[in-house]
Amino acid sequence: MASHAHDPAPVLDKDGVRLTVDDAIATVTLTNPDKRNAQSPALWRALTEAGRLLPGSVRVVVLRAEGKSFSAGLDRQAFTPEGFDGEPSFIDLARGSDAELDATITEYQEAFTWWRRSDILSVAAVQGHAIGAGFQLALACDLRVVAEDVQFAMRETSLGLVPDLTGTHPLVSLVGYARALEICATGRFVMAEEAVNTGLANLAVPADQLDGAVRDLASAVLAAPRDAVIETKALLQGAQNRDYEAQRAAERTAQARRLRDLAGLGE
Repeated sequence: MASHAHDPAPVLDKDGVRLTVDDAIATVTLTNPDKRNAQSPALWRALTEAGRLLPGSVRVVVLRAEGKSFSAGLDRQAFTPEGFDGEPSFIDLARGSDAELDATITEYQEAFTWWRRSDILSVAAVQGHAIGAGFQLALACDLRVVAEDVQFAMRETSLGLVPDLTGTHPLVSLVGYARALEICATGRFVMAEEAVNTGLANLAVPADQLDGAVRDLASAVLAAPRDAVIETKALLQGAQNRDYEAQRAAERTAQARRLRDLAGLGE
């Protein structure tokens, strides 16, 4: 986890988020370990900005966090009457109109949506606690590699809220409706072994091997031609919403595009 002298200069470094770019790999790091990388609207805006600042050369985005915990979730300050400096408190939000509330939550969600863009492949490296918003941020990525000490939990329901930072769709698609409902309704911890067994995580490794395992995965992805990875990701993302015949047709269309490109006959 230590910084090295040859690390590239950050493209962005503010509000608990640092973005560095090293050729085809971008790394987004949560940088507030003293607060267990608790999340706030300012952090979400910084994450959204990180997505907008990605150069076109980037193929893999690694999401990691400093310290013992990936993210302990929403900063508890959000639940106080005063909230965060310069931000509407939850109580203020509740008093706003439906349209205002919808617009605010939409803005918050932007931090969680760009990780699924088809032109990149995102990998979350998750250690320790990933709770609530932390769990949802890990779910925002395409793939998850976890340390053996990982503890996922969706605590929103127990606080009288619902998970609203885009985590419900990937959670259901990864572990199924019944298990997703049970995880959310009970707020219990999901540990590394269950995470791997249910498809929530791709791989679990000892904590000191987490960064190395993610680097190996990124290298393996980069070994394949970029356009083939982009087309395959889009094909698989769409599979959930297509029936068998429609998916067959999508495969044919995508393959025709790849063959023409490889033959130098692309548009």
